[in-house]
Amino acid sequence: MIRIRRWLLAALVLAGTSAHAQHFDVIIRGGRIADGTGNPAYFADIGIKDGRIAGVGTITKAAAEVIDASGLIVAPGFIDVHTHAEDIDELPLAENFARMGVTTVIMGNCGSSTLNVGDYFRRLEATNISINVATLIGHGTVRGKAMGGSFMRPPTAAELDEMRSMVEQAMRDGAVGLSTGLIYLPGTFAKTEEIIELARVASKYGGIYASHMRSESSEIFDALDEVFRIAREAKIRAEISHVKLSGKSNWGQTQRVIEAIERARADGLDITQDQYVYTASSTGISQLVPEKYREGGKFTNHLADPVMKAEMISAMKQTLKKGGREDYSYAVIASCPHDPSLNGLNIVQAAQKKRGAVALDDQIETILAIQANGGASGVFHGIAEEDLQQFLQHPNTTFAADSGVRKFKEGVPHPRGYGNNARLLARYVRELQLLRLEDAVRRMTSLPATTFRLKDRGTIREGAWADLVIFDPAKVRDHAAFNDPHHYASGFSRVMVNGIAVVANDVHTGARPGKTVRRTEAFQPPPGK
Repeated sequence: MIRIRRWLLAALVLAGTSAHAQHFDVIIRGGRIADGTGNPAYFADIGIKDGRIAGVGTITKAAAEVIDASGLIVAPGFIDVHTHAEDIDELPLAENFARMGVTTVIMGNCGSSTLNVGDYFRRLEATNISINVATLIGHGTVRGKAMGGSFMRPPTAAELDEMRSMVEQAMRDGAVGLSTGLIYLPGTFAKTEEIIELARVASKYGGIYASHMRSESSEIFDALDEVFRIAREAKIRAEISHVKLSGKSNWGQTQRVIEAIERARADGLDITQDQYVYTASSTGISQLVPEKYREGGKFTNHLADPVMKAEMISAMKQTLKKGGREDYSYAVIASCPHDPSLNGLNIVQAAQKKRGAVALDDQIETILAIQANGGASGVFHGIAEEDLQQFLQHPNTTFAADSGVRKFKEGVPHPRGYGNNARLLARYVRELQLLRLEDAVRRMTSLPATTFRLKDRGTIREGAWADLVIFDPAKVRDHAAFNDPHHYASGFSRVMVNGIAVVANDVHTGARPGKTVRRTEAFQPPPGK
């Protein structure tokens, strides 16, 4: 009996020792921790258990996997607050994001989103995805659904009620806020009062208002005032999407823009901004045609009417002149489904190819022909590097790629979708030294997590989800170029999502541990509101 008891005691001690030794699933040893707060980096080990960070410090125990991070930076996974990644259900590896360190994306920007957030999230959970996703509810999406088209009029009372109901349902299903795209159809026709009413609904649930403003060029200060008014009257936090000054005639006003934002914050508003670190934007070629001629699907009719067409061409020339430009060489065709041979050509080159002439009228005819045949996406060169750098150095600027999930080698898209975060670390931190490494990490991690209220993400601390990026600060680099964009970033030893490596030594592992991040995980509305 005594012998049996001794055997049982020894077995229990051995089992306890083994269990303690295997306390962690993964240990990251010897890395320099940039924890997301902006504080100076420090050396420590990180223990991971069940997808979360279970220990930070000196860890002497063993684990199923040990990662040697000596000589490397260990940071929270990067959070991209401005994406158009709704196609992640078709491309679940999201390789262009994961391979530049992005572990969480927020989609639904610029007023365009999935309408049924609950169903969409359930579909993603059934698909399994590599990175985490959250979404905004798009004003343009709910406006189009309620009003039946892109109408240049206010909604009726019944339509506005329907829009409120759709926003409320999306917030209940987990959306993190409301977005607008006020240069796009149908959002461009919405009055400020309409947006305030919908922002009030999002505010009730602790949501944010993210806006692609009505202007990022000559009327930017009026556009900022509208954002501030919406934030004030709806009592909602506001995010200025991809802050910039477009067009040469508008360059050099960065300090005035920053001062306007700072005055609004001093007045009690919670205003932040995001930015991509490239001197070109990207949107549809359709934006070269004034929206009034595209309203309600009437573009084809206007094009066929000689009087309306002449008016449209005159308006396009006036807009070009107002932006300080003489031609459309700044606009490059990224993807033209109707005629892929135009991909990568600017409008002047496309006019030469299609019409054998490059006069301004030929350029405009080329644009109109592209739009009449289904449109195209484009890249638009029009941002000053000096302005970009000034916005970049502001402490409340986060960094976002404004990209969808890229299909490798398809079209000639903006390189930001492959390299935005890596470019920040390589060019603006390492080469130009405009930011401390720790501050750049903060702006890609805890700042976006706090701004969009993403619970347990964005910092390295016990209890947080183990979204982690391990990279070599001397080697991390973007490789995508405007004329040759399909190159993944490099320098990433590991990118981990919820404790699972999705990238190892710059190669995607194929793992799909991503989660849907619902608003209810981040914030609960007060009872009775």
